[in-house]
Amino acid sequence: MNHKKIEQAVTLFLEGIGEDITREGLKDTPGRIADMCEELFCGYEKEASEHLSRTFQADTGDMVIEKDIRFYSVCEHHLLPFYGRVHIGYIPNDRVVGLSKLARTVEVYARRAQIQEQMTSQIASAVMKELKPKGVMVMIEAEHMCMTMRGIKKPGTQTVTYATRGVYEKDTGLQQMFMNMVRS
Repeated sequence: MNHKKIEQAVTLFLEGIGEDITREGLKDTPGRIADMCEELFCGYEKEASEHLSRTFQADTGDMVIEKDIRFYSVCEHHLLPFYGRVHIGYIPNDRVVGLSKLARTVEVYARRAQIQEQMTSQIASAVMKELKPKGVMVMIEAEHMCMTMRGIKKPGTQTVTYATRGVYEKDTGLQQMFMNMVRS
């Protein structure tokens, strides 16, 4: 990440909206924003495989669900936050992953300028590729600040996306079981 470029961009932005960048409250803002960007966009420097590659033998073919994984991301269209919960269900194929690794995988993709639809698909594809389960289903429920604080101004509106891979793609019974378990 180029700290200096971010500082320059923030300075130009502040000048562009008519601010006095020498004002006491703003003089360190470009540096603070650059520091914040290193945290908010650290997902570009990571790959899901680093979290999903360590698996464990499991003699189960039953569904595993990690639900209510909280996340915060930034919409690539307006650079405003969107946030909510991710639910991941998969059916192991002799191997499982530590549960914290699913949350870490969510962070890899959430910590990028992103759209929710793409993030949903990326998580499902990463779990499928790395764990090689019989199937995976991912659902994301999120509120987007671009709908809350600008534009239509509808706070509380939830956007729900889901992605299916493997056996979940055509088995509506499995999809319904996943939804019931997420809602319980």
